[in-house]
Amino acid sequence: MALKDIKQQVLKCEDCNLHKDKIEYVFGEGNEKAEIVFVGEAPGANEDKQGRPLVGRAGGILDDLLCSINLERGDIYICNILKCRPSGNRNPSTNEINACTKYLSAQIDTIKPKIICCLGNFATTFIMKKYGLKSKLDGISKLHGKVFKVGGVFNNVKIIPFYHPAVATYNPDMINVLKKDIKVLEEKK
Repeated sequence: MALKDIKQQVLKCEDCNLHKDKIEYVFGEGNEKAEIVFVGEAPGANEDKQGRPLVGRAGGILDDLLCSINLERGDIYICNILKCRPSGNRNPSTNEINACTKYLSAQIDTIKPKIICCLGNFATTFIMKKYGLKSKLDGISKLHGKVFKVGGVFNNVKIIPFYHPAVATYNPDMINVLKKDIKVLEEKK
């Protein structure tokens, strides 16, 4: 299935109540043949207004991190677990995640990246479970910057959990951790 077809499904989605309060669906963007996919949690206020993933302060931090390893948004693909913003920037509920991740799975299956970078606990939990790494789950504070290789007959992929870049917006000292972690990606690409 092509990404444009998946996007059309998302634009009609009413599988949970988030669609009622959203301004825009936030599907994803970037290189549709990217070797690297970044998966975030859910759109925030800026993303909801613009219909684009990671465009707020956290997105600026991600852009700077990418630049530090000679990548740009056009080199990668960025999407979220949820395609609509949870009100008040609250955490996604299990029901919302279950309703929406079929679209994320379809995006990943279509792009077929070599590396999936999980931004934060929710993305890490979903992706690691999807790829049979549930037994390795241990919270982002213990997993960040580690590389998990998943191999199979049809798919070899590396999963790399990172702190969500938003962490540096409320704890500026975390930028050094983010910079160190992103270097792992530079070595793996």
